[in-house]
Amino acid sequence: MTGVLEGRIAIVTGAGRGIGRAIAESLAAHGASVVVADVGCSIAGEGADPTPAREVAAAIGSKAIAFTESVASPGVARQLVAMAMRSFGSLDIVVNNAAIRRDAPVFQLDPLDWDAVIRNNLSAAFYALGAASAVMRDKGRGGRIVNIVSTAGLYGNFDQAAYASVKAGLFGLTRVAAMELAPEQITVNAVAPFAATRVTRSVEPATDMQQAAKERMLRIGTHHAANLVTALCTPAAKDISGQLLGVRGREVFLFSQPRPVATLAVETPETLLADLIASLGSHFTDMTTDLKAFDTDPLV
Repeated sequence: MTGVLEGRIAIVTGAGRGIGRAIAESLAAHGASVVVADVGCSIAGEGADPTPAREVAAAIGSKAIAFTESVASPGVARQLVAMAMRSFGSLDIVVNNAAIRRDAPVFQLDPLDWDAVIRNNLSAAFYALGAASAVMRDKGRGGRIVNIVSTAGLYGNFDQAAYASVKAGLFGLTRVAAMELAPEQITVNAVAPFAATRVTRSVEPATDMQQAAKERMLRIGTHHAANLVTALCTPAAKDISGQLLGVRGREVFLFSQPRPVATLAVETPETLLADLIASLGSHFTDMTTDLKAFDTDPLV
């Protein structure tokens, strides 16, 4: 695909490290000019350091510039889009990758931590998507938007009420945006990646299952996720939109999306619960976490 993105302009948030950096570098390697957006905060969203974004932009070269403000506000998101337009003249691709984590059981999670995760992971993506899609529609040359989600938002996982909620919400945003932007040939997809990142390395496993999951994750390079995201950003991906994809090493999978799997005609209100269990109980979704669901060796 070398050169397939020549002339395209991309914004990648959270691009100073890990998966975001791999995506930014891959888009640039295939011809795109890239705005490397990263405030340089900790995993918990604390502090700020412009160094990571600037280093990535410098490593990419003339096709990249750094943006080092947090996009967790509508005004800054508009500034980010304006920088792309001012520096490169257009905007064609947005990858919403930036995320923080503040983990705790739901009965212990501080509401301030909940609000911080919502603001940084979901609201920021909405702000960037809204500002960028307005420009893409005005330019009339289509576009590609990819939201980075997580299997935690699909299966759930212990201590991740905030993180799982925003990732599930981000997929809901993906679906709506895909529907609304389809007339302008702007595609919107969600990707749930597995890879070795600083988040993965920071996890302190409390069980053997968590330790095994961490060891498997550390074997997966970030380039696999970058390859899939890059492919979704090419002109050839024009007919792929509103989809939920996963990437785990060389394995790419398409997730099903919530649709009714069975129906029940209730005879009387008094029998509703008994009818529900008898008729639909076999279709109930189990309580498997994402760690358990993906407990096999990855293809690397």
